[in-house]
Amino acid sequence: MKRLFDFIAAFLGLLVLSPVLLLLYLFVNVKLGSPAVFKQERPGLNEKPFFIYKFRTMTDSRDSLGNLLPDKDRITPFGAFLRRTSSDELPELVNVLKGEMSLVGPRPLLMCYLPFYTPSERVRFSVRPGITGWAQINGRNVSSWDARLAHDIWYVANRSFWGDIEILLKTVVKVFVRDGVVVDAGSIMRNLDEERRERIKA
Repeated sequence: MKRLFDFIAAFLGLLVLSPVLLLLYLFVNVKLGSPAVFKQERPGLNEKPFFIYKFRTMTDSRDSLGNLLPDKDRITPFGAFLRRTSSDELPELVNVLKGEMSLVGPRPLLMCYLPFYTPSERVRFSVRPGITGWAQINGRNVSSWDARLAHDIWYVANRSFWGDIEILLKTVVKVFVRDGVVVDAGSIMRNLDEERRERIKA
């Protein structure tokens, strides 16, 4: 039932939002450069890698030596707008349509984080990753890594169809009021691999 709902919702979403997606694609190309949609490898169901699709939110600005500038220096006002409104996530509907993601589930994080999950946290890979999830409506970017991953564990143990509907509705409200959104997440917290590597050393 969940997969059927995901497929139908993603198909209708892409159909209804196609004019918006086209406009965003054109604006991103003009304001931020090509490709407008970038793909990045993430771990999915059973830790199987897949490529997630997102709208570009940063430029390719580099220093005099040709090195990319820090993220905070490459995010333009338009890119910040895409992040604040979560519009950069819209291409992930294609991932849902392909069966790589669900509308609701633990967010797919970076591949480099894989060695740093605890055994209990790895339960997040027993379900498809989601565009939104329990962690996203309970703190989003302002929560600690331990709290976010604990929310993922809770979701897997308590997931239900009507629970997913509740999460989707609350996500719409969160996006509308822009609650818990941090444009540059690196400004308030470290990457999971960096944080836990330091914890292991300690």
